[in-house]
Amino acid sequence: MAGHSKWAQIKRTKAVVDAKRGALFTRLGREITVAARGGADPAGNFQLRTAIEKARAAGVPNANIERAIAKGSGQLSGGAESFEAVRYEGYGPGGVAVLVEAFTDNRNRTAADLRLAFGKHGGNLGETGCVGYLFEQRSVAWVQLPGLDEERLLEILLTLESEAGVSVLGYELGADGAESGDASADVVAPFEQLEALQDGLRRQGLTVKGWEHRWIPQLSCPLSDPEQLRACLRMLDGLEELDDVRAVTTNLEADAALLEELMV
Repeated sequence: MAGHSKWAQIKRTKAVVDAKRGALFTRLGREITVAARGGADPAGNFQLRTAIEKARAAGVPNANIERAIAKGSGQLSGGAESFEAVRYEGYGPGGVAVLVEAFTDNRNRTAADLRLAFGKHGGNLGETGCVGYLFEQRSVAWVQLPGLDEERLLEILLTLESEAGVSVLGYELGADGAESGDASADVVAPFEQLEALQDGLRRQGLTVKGWEHRWIPQLSCPLSDPEQLRACLRMLDGLEELDDVRAVTTNLEADAALLEELMV
């Protein structure tokens, strides 16, 4: 929707600020540790390779990455073997749906921290399944290419389907680099095709800036009231700052101009 920003784009706008948070390194380290349980060699463990790429992009030192791999693969004692992946669901101001993915070694502590973060800004932690039906988990690659336009992107995606067998489910053009002609887009494929998606896009000459499994909302929740939007953004910030939280996804949609005003 022209002039509007969905949560995936909002998170990119906030990325520079988020990268300064100490909790980010802890979160990425846990993600590497959990992924390393499937094998310490990134070449044969795509989940681990993805986690390492994210950590490096965020500036996590190599020593931290190697230590997290050693913990997860059992090379060090006292690692994070007790951590498990848990998903929580809730609502924010204005009825915004929120999914929270966490790595925790104490569900009671994590739930209590989340309940406090939700409630502090007018939201509430709900029961499992209360909003999950509003989202579908997909593979998403964020691509960038000088001079990329929608017609060229469509040609690339058709080639990707025919030559690499990737089932492209859709795409969304971004505003990144619009003035310089360095366009970007989110390309969506089925959950199980994440590796094939990012490999195929690279072979077509696109710069893949990132890739992930993402919960995609099937119905957006627009917020136009400044106070509701401000409270919602503060709530999402509070959730993302928690050490146990790995990722926060919401169906929030906001006017780009209003969002920029509130984030200044």
